[in-house]
Amino acid sequence: MRRAILAVLAASGLATIGAAPAEAVGTRYPFCLQGNEYPGLSYCTFTSYEQCQATASGRFLYCIANPYYIGESEPAPSAYRPLPGRALPPAPAYGR
Repeated sequence: MRRAILAVLAASGLATIGAAPAEAVGTRYPFCLQGNEYPGLSYCTFTSYEQCQATASGRFLYCIANPYYIGESEPAPSAYRPLPGRALPPAPAYGR
């Protein structure tokens, strides 16, 4: 009985650890290195283009803008509000 209780507690502990929300990958920095050493968007850790270029210097790498970067100045899509004095257009009617 004691083993069964310990097994249930261990399983529930692992389930709560695994249920933690994951952070979006690659959205923290605006520039990425690409090339044979870093395929795809696997090395996006640069805050400026110059910093990225300095790291790529002398190697067969190049810098690109991170297409998944979300800057701090951009509001979240759920934070959209219409301009003062204007109302949102009505939602489209489906199934009529």
